[in-house]
Amino acid sequence: MNDKGLRELIENGRGNESNICQIYAFKDGEPALSFCRSGFKEDDAMHVMSVTKGIMALLEGIAEDNGFISGADCKVLDLFPDYTVKRGEKTIYDVTLKHLLTMTAPYKYRSEPWTKICTSDDWTKAALDLLGGRSGITGEFKYATLGIQILSGVIEKASGMTCLEFANEYLFKPLGIQEIRSHGASSKEDQFDYLMNKAPRKHEWYTDPHGTVTAGWGLTLSARDMAGIGQMVLSGGEYEGKRIISEARINEITSPMQKLPKTFGNMYYGYLWYTPRKGDGVCAAIGDGGNMIYVNRDKNISVGVTGTFKPRIFDRLEFIEKNIIPMTD
Repeated sequence: MNDKGLRELIENGRGNESNICQIYAFKDGEPALSFCRSGFKEDDAMHVMSVTKGIMALLEGIAEDNGFISGADCKVLDLFPDYTVKRGEKTIYDVTLKHLLTMTAPYKYRSEPWTKICTSDDWTKAALDLLGGRSGITGEFKYATLGIQILSGVIEKASGMTCLEFANEYLFKPLGIQEIRSHGASSKEDQFDYLMNKAPRKHEWYTDPHGTVTAGWGLTLSARDMAGIGQMVLSGGEYEGKRIISEARINEITSPMQKLPKTFGNMYYGYLWYTPRKGDGVCAAIGDGGNMIYVNRDKNISVGVTGTFKPRIFDRLEFIEKNIIPMTD
């Protein structure tokens, strides 16, 4: 399939392809495919939704490699010594970073309190206030976009840098990704626009009023940026001869640790990264709208896909494997 054929497939397809803006792929360490549409250029960015979570897992691993964090078994409260625990709360003392990274942390809510968090002055503290609860740590998978906001605070407490500074210095700059800037805190209307806007964006990251980046969403990247991150994962933590993160940490992050329910496609989960199937060398960071970093170790390929917001897209991985990978052979 050529570029024209891919464009026709996306624009006339019967699946969920119509929202795709960019596709970029590396094969055998070399650029293999670059595709843009809907007014996007290769250097433009898109809000990649929950792919942001996968980036946070890499940042936590880098912080471990550099000695800022002792390990994933570190207790969350050890990194927030000034935090005042609410009276009667016991569970929070036993929550570790691993619980956050594997989405098995307990929270005191049934549904995520977006308004309460996103209108507070300090989103990390507001997330800590919801951590724990009477049920204790059950090990149950509980997908949390707001709860893992704590990870941004962890990076900041441990490193003495803002999470944005840390990300630019230790991840984005070594990968050749242009500097990510703070979008800043803003109104409810701007938050909604940030999620829904279909136009090309600058490289930025949403932050709370304290300037702490959102850990579960809010990062904008291009498909090429994401494919480059995927290539680093594919190479065991190296990129163009530079060690970004240890291979041991990459293997830990992308290991299939728990089986997810049908609502998550019966995939497996590691540290904020998905493993669609055991044993075939594929892992992915996935966000709403079909935004995805796709890594296939067996075929030595990494793919980045950006797309505008479109709910309930579950077939992007299938689209990549059926249509994009054959184009790189």
